[in-house]
Amino acid sequence: MSTFDITSARERFPALKQEQVFFDNAGGSQTLGTVVDSIYNYLTKTNVQLGASYAVGKKSTELYGAGYEAAAKHIKASPDSIVLGSSTTQLFRNLSSALNFPPGSELIISSIDHEANVASWITLAQRLSLRIVWWTPQNSTNPKLLASDLANLLSPKTVLVTCTHASNILGTIHDIKSIAEAVHTVPGALLCVDAVAYAPHRMIDVKELGVDFYCFSWYKVYGPHISMLYASEAGLKATSSLGHFFNASATLQDKLGLAGSCYELTASLPAIISYFGPNPEDSWAAIEAHEFQLQSTLLLYLNSLSNVTIQGEKDPDTKKRVSTISFTVKDRSSRDVVESVDAISKGLMGIRWGSFYSNRLVEGVLGLDGKDGVVRCSMVHYNTVEEVKRLIGILDEVLGKK
Repeated sequence: MSTFDITSARERFPALKQEQVFFDNAGGSQTLGTVVDSIYNYLTKTNVQLGASYAVGKKSTELYGAGYEAAAKHIKASPDSIVLGSSTTQLFRNLSSALNFPPGSELIISSIDHEANVASWITLAQRLSLRIVWWTPQNSTNPKLLASDLANLLSPKTVLVTCTHASNILGTIHDIKSIAEAVHTVPGALLCVDAVAYAPHRMIDVKELGVDFYCFSWYKVYGPHISMLYASEAGLKATSSLGHFFNASATLQDKLGLAGSCYELTASLPAIISYFGPNPEDSWAAIEAHEFQLQSTLLLYLNSLSNVTIQGEKDPDTKKRVSTISFTVKDRSSRDVVESVDAISKGLMGIRWGSFYSNRLVEGVLGLDGKDGVVRCSMVHYNTVEEVKRLIGILDEVLGKK
């Protein structure tokens, strides 16, 4: 995919041949046909244990290794610095079990993150008698995590700061490079970033960002249900091994893998990387430009309605947000709005309602009902402006033009 073309892009995803409009991509994207083929081929031709000397065993091991190589290349890292696992939630749990800090040390935890990047650190604090410092944006109508916030939160006792690259509800992009620079003013302090809601939309360079831990899920980046965690040199050094005593403990996979890198899914990852073509920078730039059209169309409409509140960034600028858009409606529950859309579209317009595992953001920061949450429309590059306009037409019926 050297240049972006919506028709050819959509043809690569078998699920898009259905009538269903997929606007729930923040919960999981559709899967490339080449990924499906790769998984099928692995299971039907090379489904054996790794490390054997016989022919199929060698081929299986090569495919698994190629998966790690491709995954690392995608974020401009070394294969030794990544581990693949079942989910971002699980990888953060594994990581939290492998970190050790002196009692009384401080963790700075973002209060607007998905619970995957919160609960593990609360457990870590309880286990090691650490102090939690909550990082809560001052602006409750458009919450953003700013590097400048950290001046009043960091201390010589800070050992770990956790935050999200982009909110899975607000769509807001945070300046991770500036945040990393601020965190690293404290000697030895580490930064852990949840990139699940960011990775489907932008190119990633973990070394340029300056992060110590960085995690996202491939099943939201057009692939299978498998996730990846990166560790910097400092992060890798701080991570103890959870593996068997007789196994190696040099790489992040050695330390945290726990046989969790599903073979057939790992082997399918090169198919995702090849999708972005020989010039991925150009492909991602084209994707960003297309997503600007998508989010501009929907935000322009929502901003025009007096009874609608956009939760988060109202500006379609792609430097400020990704195309995950959430809103609430005055005197209407989010559930009622979505179910009304379902009724009119006969279930073919796939938006969602809820808190999407970001209950601390929804309840504590936005001040909304944690069960009802928001209406969320999460778009990616294979969605079309025509689909957005169809949604707008249905919302006109549900909300009324005000």
